[in-house]
Amino acid sequence: MGAVADLAPVRDRDRPVWLALGEDGTIGRWDMAAGVHEALGTTVVSPESDREPGNGRRPRRRLHASHDGRFAAVVNDYGRFGEVIDLRTGKVTLTLDNQGGHEETVPFSLEFARSRGRCVVIHRTAWNRLDVSDAQTGALLTERSLSAPADEDAAVEHRLDYFHGALRVSPDGKRVLDDGWVWHPVGFPSVWDLGRWIEVDVWESEDGPSRVDVCGREYYWDHSMTWIDSVRVAVEGIGDDADAMRPGARIFDTTRTFEGDLWRLPTAVQLLAFEGPTGRFFSDGTCLFSCDETELSIWDPVEGKLKGVVPGFSPTHHHRSAQQLVRVVGDVARVWSG
Repeated sequence: MGAVADLAPVRDRDRPVWLALGEDGTIGRWDMAAGVHEALGTTVVSPESDREPGNGRRPRRRLHASHDGRFAAVVNDYGRFGEVIDLRTGKVTLTLDNQGGHEETVPFSLEFARSRGRCVVIHRTAWNRLDVSDAQTGALLTERSLSAPADEDAAVEHRLDYFHGALRVSPDGKRVLDDGWVWHPVGFPSVWDLGRWIEVDVWESEDGPSRVDVCGREYYWDHSMTWIDSVRVAVEGIGDDADAMRPGARIFDTTRTFEGDLWRLPTAVQLLAFEGPTGRFFSDGTCLFSCDETELSIWDPVEGKLKGVVPGFSPTHHHRSAQQLVRVVGDVARVWSG
């Protein structure tokens, strides 16, 4: 396969099937169990390598895969541009531009999901706006028309002072987790209902009734977080300010809320906080995996106890349905199966 820039799991498979993005832009399907790699397409997204880094982060190519592996998205984290590709035809179905606006502070907001049997892609179209499009046709599904004064009034009413960040769809595919921030700045991960957003209210991601803030942390966002199941979220870092943050994990129930301090919006109930987890977070629905640069640690997210350690292994990617963790460096992959 050559040097690999990124991997993305094909989630509908209970065997380790991945999409792989080569350093040369080639996108292929890698069946790890069979030992087969098949090239399927190529991306032409500019690497934006001439951009000034923000917070020490330079633009980097990121690969996303649809659940069945038919569609791939290649975007520039901490940059502006990307595209969605139909790997059956090799054609670009959607050209992506997040329009800038402190884009250097966050990964490119994008996730694949499913709605009424079709593949959709959630993507940032402005610093404070997300949209949903049909992955096959590129058709916009969350049109917020501004063709009349009443529409402009609605846009002002729903205006969101929020810089969208990395997105994660819940394991049941029903909710979206957004690792964004608000000015001055404060990191505010939030959750809302995907089905309601597409089918009922195009403003759901701004201020709909299903929207819940997870927590607020001054000068602290773009750190690890993961869905444990479709209710609980694990967030890295214990504390409310970057200057006083301690290594550890906080576990939140996003279906139970109280009235928060900022804007008095619904805020998720914290179930547990425990020291120890650091680095990247993953979960298989039962355990919380954390990995720094030296080892993988396995935690009980109910009691906060360390269950085990895999020394010398720091995975970069997780295939939840195949129960596989992978670290890729150049043209070498190291694999651990739980």
